[in-house]
Amino acid sequence: MWASSITAYFHYLGFMLAFAALTVEAFNLKKEITLDEAKRVAFADAAYGIAATIILITGILRVLYFGKGTDYYLNNPFFYAKMGIFILVSLLSLYPTFTFILWFKDLQNGKAPCLESSKLNRLSWLIKGELVCFTFLPLFAAIMARIS
Repeated sequence: MWASSITAYFHYLGFMLAFAALTVEAFNLKKEITLDEAKRVAFADAAYGIAATIILITGILRVLYFGKGTDYYLNNPFFYAKMGIFILVSLLSLYPTFTFILWFKDLQNGKAPCLESSKLNRLSWLIKGELVCFTFLPLFAAIMARIS
């Protein structure tokens, strides 16, 4: 019982951390970004990566060992909807993550990155898309838990 509860707790905590990290990215990403804001965005993206890993690992543990059993999940269409959204969010996050990784050299040298309008718009839309997609995960989880 404890292992199941702790696994579920870390699964939910990972979700909340990921959502918070994306929110920090969305609010700090702007055309005239300061060094502190750029560091905040890069740190938030690293936290997001850790949170997504926690979500993935605890999700696998819940399906295999601590949930309602593999048959329950694999025969539930809302489980596949959740997985599809999680994969979509993961794919949407690739471009921003690689962009922020490329910032590290400038950030270490004390320089804020220069963002072109088109790149800023792309990053902004991708992060907002991730946030919107993330809002559907608890909905599908709630529906999934209530159907047999």
